[in-house]
Amino acid sequence: MKYLLKQTAYYADTDSYGVVWHGTYLRWMEQARVELCRELGLNLVDLQNADIALPVTNINIRYKASAKINENVFVETWVSKISPLTVTFTQEIKSEDKSKLYTTATVEVVAVHNDGKLYRRLPEVLKEACEKVIEV
Repeated sequence: MKYLLKQTAYYADTDSYGVVWHGTYLRWMEQARVELCRELGLNLVDLQNADIALPVTNINIRYKASAKINENVFVETWVSKISPLTVTFTQEIKSEDKSKLYTTATVEVVAVHNDGKLYRRLPEVLKEACEKVIEV
């Protein structure tokens, strides 16, 4: 399952040249991962109440082109790998017509208790939800 999040590049997302600032892409990617989790029935507040937090431990991002102010983009997000300790999301940000690729990234998250201690294995609720939609 691939999740699509539409975003518009507003003035606040850009630098003084009207080009989307590199950190904006990370914020858009986080929003898309949160929305994908919601689609999977994984509300982050409910997970936190169940003593599960999902911090990012690794991001590998490649910037391919620059989006500009007022452009609409799509953030495409999917679960690409599950290990006993991590879930890896792959994300691409493309132009609205999908003819241009702006960024591509892999993002790894782990499950930790609210006190920061690492789970020895992914909690079943997380593992089961991600296994249903993994795309390689």
